Amino acid sequence: MEHVPLGATGLDIPQLVFGTSCLGNLYEAISDQTKRAICREWFAHIPTPIAIDTAGKYGAGLALEVIGRSLRELGIPADDVIVSNKLGWLRTPLRSAEPTFEPGVWANLQHDAEQRISYRGILECWEQSCELLGAQYRPQLVSVHDPDEFLAAVVSPDDRRRRFDQVLDAYRALSELKDRGEAAAIGVGAKDWRVIQEIEQLVDLDWVMLANSLTIYRHPPELLAWTAAIAAKGVMVINSAVFNAGFLVGGKYLDYRIPTRDDDHDRLAFEWRDRFLALCDAWEISPATACVQFALSRRGVAAVALNTSSPRKIAENVAAVEAWLPENFWQAARQEGLIK
Repeated sequence: MEHVPLGATGLDIPQLVFGTSCLGNLYEAISDQTKRAICREWFAHIPTPIAIDTAGKYGAGLALEVIGRSLRELGIPADDVIVSNKLGWLRTPLRSAEPTFEPGVWANLQHDAEQRISYRGILECWEQSCELLGAQYRPQLVSVHDPDEFLAAVVSPDDRRRRFDQVLDAYRALSELKDRGEAAAIGVGAKDWRVIQEIEQLVDLDWVMLANSLTIYRHPPELLAWTAAIAAKGVMVINSAVFNAGFLVGGKYLDYRIPTRDDDHDRLAFEWRDRFLALCDAWEISPATACVQFALSRRGVAAVALNTSSPRKIAENVAAVEAWLPENFWQAARQEGLIK
């Protein structure tokens, strides 16, 4: 597994970044033993330092707690880990039967979370995340989490301007953390790449994390042109959700929702997937490997972020990143109209 430079940050990261939403009980609660086994497997397959992507939103801080506790129990030195922490959600007391911030998404949580995208809010999230991780491990990569969703909640043009100013204030806080040497690099993570583009034009970013945006299923030419342009400036891409939330490899979720063949738009997605799976079967290629290799192949992409709730899947994810697929396979995918 190669380590590649993350722009001009001075940090080298593996081409595989480990996602951790599963450690926050995304969709299901997994045992502490399984979570610790997942963390152990990270170090079994990739030379250190390994890279972890997490967020205060994941289980209302649960993922942060699990990471810190597991690393301590495994005796992992701080220098062997690069932690990327997406900020913007603060743990709060749970006062209802289930969390209010994303009902039905997180299982068996003991806390709730509130969105705090502002100058002071981001600093509060930073301080809390460091406490949850523990003093030994500190996030080196920091970003604002899902500013696209924050901006999508606008009710008027004036509200949009106000909210965007709050996003810029949040980045002012992150810049201060970097200037003080508390963080090494600043980025942004979002599902709507155009919001990332808007922020990148005004904020000095080191990296961006795309989700559901640059995949074998969805790769608009304007996005490819933009990622190549920012790469020329030293801003690299960490590509996440490259299976479109699992749908491309047979999962029931498409972009974090359950699609239906009765919907015209969803039906096209199902038809695409049927042809894609048939092609992979004919070539005896894992669909997951095809998705990962396409996601890594675009100019400007430094790494992919993959998440799994199964320890045994870690080795499979590593193999998908290290694989090589023949050019004839990609030619066949183009002839089938699967890729542009």
